[in-house]
Amino acid sequence: MRARFYAELDPVLAAHPDVDVVLAVIGAGNLAPVAARHPGRVIDVGIREQAMIGVAGGLALTGRRPIVHTYAPFLVERAYEQLKLDLGHQDVGAILVSIGASFDASTEGRTHQAPADVALVSALPGWTVHVPGHPDEVAAMLHAEAATDRRVYLRLSTGQNRRPWAAPDGRLVTIRPGPPEDPLVLAVGPMLDTVLEATADLRVRVAYTATPHPLDAAGLRSLAGPTPVLAVVEPSLEGTSAAAVAAALADRPSRVVHVGVPRDAELRRYGSAADHAAAHGLDAAGVRRRVEELLGARPGLLAAPGGPDPRAVSPSR
Repeated sequence: MRARFYAELDPVLAAHPDVDVVLAVIGAGNLAPVAARHPGRVIDVGIREQAMIGVAGGLALTGRRPIVHTYAPFLVERAYEQLKLDLGHQDVGAILVSIGASFDASTEGRTHQAPADVALVSALPGWTVHVPGHPDEVAAMLHAEAATDRRVYLRLSTGQNRRPWAAPDGRLVTIRPGPPEDPLVLAVGPMLDTVLEATADLRVRVAYTATPHPLDAAGLRSLAGPTPVLAVVEPSLEGTSAAAVAAALADRPSRVVHVGVPRDAELRRYGSAADHAAAHGLDAAGVRRRVEELLGARPGLLAAPGGPDPRAVSPSR
């Protein structure tokens, strides 16, 4: 996803004369050819992430469209006050593009981990959050958002699904259909293939979104049915979408489990992103355990031969 983002910046800058890229060292070497082709439009402020957001806010106030890029903890957590004031309070837009995701850069230590980033950005008014699951989704979202003036957070990941699924308008997409009374598992971004593996022989439906905020509430209501049994599997902090899901289903008796990076435990060990996913229960085995807990491990949960085709796809509404 990161390589695809860098590759798309040249055509984005060519297509949108008002777009500038603001960096805090990270990515500067990769974008040297882009900077040479678009003089003055790739701005490196040095290791000053708060100033980077301030510069983006100033550019936006003059009518420019800034794309701001660095690691997630530096972009969101370190500069959170500037997101609130220099962009939000000024009511101007920017596209924040992060790398590192929850623990993609786990070998760099806790300084480079930010599982709470989506929750933090979603807590600020007026933001759209994209969590793409494939490089093609990154490209589509970047080009589409460059033509708007919205405040956007685009969260890149090293993990990805085998193919793109995202609907262009952020709607939920049905990946594995089934009877409406069957439980529903909603996968966010790069968690989809893990969810499909974890639930391959379970009688559950699977839906997908790459835009968890604002959540497609109408699509969720349509899929969930009158008495929802639902699992939401996210690559970010557990319960990140809980408030949005609860609001969408407020008038319905429901049973919901939220699967993500646990809130009550901090892993103080080095290891790969896959090691961290397994330790946090976000690998296929861990996701399956949580879904089985939701379903109660009752007889009849295994999919019958000839059941729903996991390759099938249709829009939620």
